[in-house]
Amino acid sequence: MDSPFPLDRRRLLILGGAATAAGLAPGLGQAATKAGPVVATTLGKVRGASGDGVHVFRGLRYGADTGPLRFMPPQPPKPWTGVADALAYGAASPQIGGGREDATQSEDCLFLNVWTPARAGKTGGLADGVKRPVMVYIHGGAYNTGSGGSPWYDGTKLARRGDVVVVTVNHRLNAFGYLYLPRLFDDASIADSGNVGQMDLVLALQWVRDNIAAFGGDPGAVMLFGQSGGGAKIATLMAMPSAKGLFHRAATMSGQQVTAAGPFNATRRARAFLDKIGTRDLAALRALPTDQFLAGLKAVDPIAGSGGVYMGPVLDERTLTRHPFFPDAAPEGLSVPMMCGNTHDETRGFVGYDKALLDMTWEQVVEKLPAQFNARIDIDPATVVAAYRRIYPHYTPSDVYFAASTAGRSWKAAIIQDEERARAGAPAWAYQLDWRAPKDGGAWGAPHTLDMQLLFGNFDAPGVITGSEPDAVAMHERLADVFTTFARTGDPNCPAIPKWEPYTLPRRQTLVLDNTTRLADDPRGAERELFNKVPFTQFGT
Repeated sequence: MDSPFPLDRRRLLILGGAATAAGLAPGLGQAATKAGPVVATTLGKVRGASGDGVHVFRGLRYGADTGPLRFMPPQPPKPWTGVADALAYGAASPQIGGGREDATQSEDCLFLNVWTPARAGKTGGLADGVKRPVMVYIHGGAYNTGSGGSPWYDGTKLARRGDVVVVTVNHRLNAFGYLYLPRLFDDASIADSGNVGQMDLVLALQWVRDNIAAFGGDPGAVMLFGQSGGGAKIATLMAMPSAKGLFHRAATMSGQQVTAAGPFNATRRARAFLDKIGTRDLAALRALPTDQFLAGLKAVDPIAGSGGVYMGPVLDERTLTRHPFFPDAAPEGLSVPMMCGNTHDETRGFVGYDKALLDMTWEQVVEKLPAQFNARIDIDPATVVAAYRRIYPHYTPSDVYFAASTAGRSWKAAIIQDEERARAGAPAWAYQLDWRAPKDGGAWGAPHTLDMQLLFGNFDAPGVITGSEPDAVAMHERLADVFTTFARTGDPNCPAIPKWEPYTLPRRQTLVLDNTTRLADDPRGAERELFNKVPFTQFGT
C-alpha cells in the first residue's frame, strides 16, 4: 500500500525528534513555522504548516508509486486513514544533473505542493467560501531534470500578494517518463511509454480539480504556468485531449513545443538508450535499478549526433495525436487564454556565466554560433553576423553572439506559437523581459530563467541573480500582479502595466518589461525577418 508520506518524511517519522513532535520538519521556509490546519482530501486528511499569512502543504501524494508501473500510465494512490503530515517535499523523479533540491530521488515521485492564503472555514479546513484562482507551476529542466521542490518555486510570496492558491508538481522525467518502446516490444503494457510523464501531469490536474476547493481554490479557474521545459510541457498539454478542461489559462515562459518527436526518431533514440544499457529484454529493463537505468541517457543522440540522448513527448497517436503548434495551433487549446513570453538574452543563461564569452572576436562568433543553433536553424553564421552588425552597429561580438543565438535557438519557437494563435483567432499575450539582472554589473542582461526568478520573488534562494534592490522588488510585484490577474480573469491587464493588447498580425504587439514597461509592435522585427529565411526545427524532433 502506498504511504501518503514522501520518502524523506517517512524517515522523519521513524527517527522522531523535536521537530516532528512539534508538527514541523527540518527545511521548512521561514514563512511556514507553525503547525497548520487539517484539510480533508478525497484520499485522506493532511496537515500542513502555517506562517506569514500562508499555509503550506508539501509532498501531497497524487499518484501511486511508479516503480511497479515503469513505462505504464500513472494510477491514483490508495486512500489512507488518520492525518498525514504534509511537511516535507516529495522525492523528485530520478535524473542526472539535477539541482540540490533533487537530492532525494525515487520512482515514487508523484507528489505536489500547495501554498494557500485561505482562512479556516466554518466547518474546519480551508474552505472559507472564497474561490481563489489556482496557479499550477510546471518546473523546467527540459524533460530531464528538476522538481517542484526547488526553493526558486516557493509559492509564499505569490500566493499572499495575489490571494491565489499556488501548486507545484513532480512527475516522471527523462526515460522514466518519455522512453518510446511500442515499436520495439509487442507488449500492450508499454503502449503509452513515450508520454507517461505527460500523463502524470494530467493525473495531477485531476487531483487539483477534485481537491483544490478544500484548500480555498477554484477548480474552475486553474492556470498553468511554466518556464523553459515547463512551458514546453504546457504547450504539449494544450494539444492533449485528455487534458482538455482541466485548466483554463496557460502561460509559457521561455519554453515552447512546436512539434513533438515522431515515432521513428523516438524509436531510434530508444534503441540507442537500450544499447547503452546493454539489454533488449523488457523484463530486465523494468527490473534495472534506477542508477543503471539512468546510464542509458548518456548514449549519443542518434538524430543530433552529439550530446546525451533526447527524451520528450512523442506523437504516439494515443496520448498525443497531433503536434502542438504544427501545422497550426492545436484546436484543443484554442479556448484557453494564453501568455507567451521570453527573455531578451536567453542564451546568456546557458553558458555558466563564463566571462570569457564576454570578450569574443568576430571570428569566434562565426565559429561558435552553429553549436548554439544546434540544428534548429540551418543558416550560414557569417551571413547572420553580417546582418546583426548592420542591424545593431553598436553591438560587440559577444552581444551579437548572444542575440543571434537567442533568436535562432528559442525565440523563434515563441514567435511561431504567437503567430499560430493569432492566425487561429485566439491570440496570445506576448511579452519580452528586457530588465537586466545586476550580476556582474548587468553583463548577462535578461538571461534564461530571469522572468521566473522575478515572478516568484525568492531573492535569497541559491542561484537567484535578481538581487533584492528596489527595482527588483518592483519588477517582482509587477510580474506577480500580471500573472495573478491573468489567473483570475483570463486577461493580464492590470494597473501595474500599460494597456497590453493581444498579439495580432501584422502588428505583433509585445509587452516589453523593464523598469519602464511599454507596449511595442514587433520588437526585434529585423531579427525575426532574418531567421524567417529558414525553417525552424524543434530540438528533439
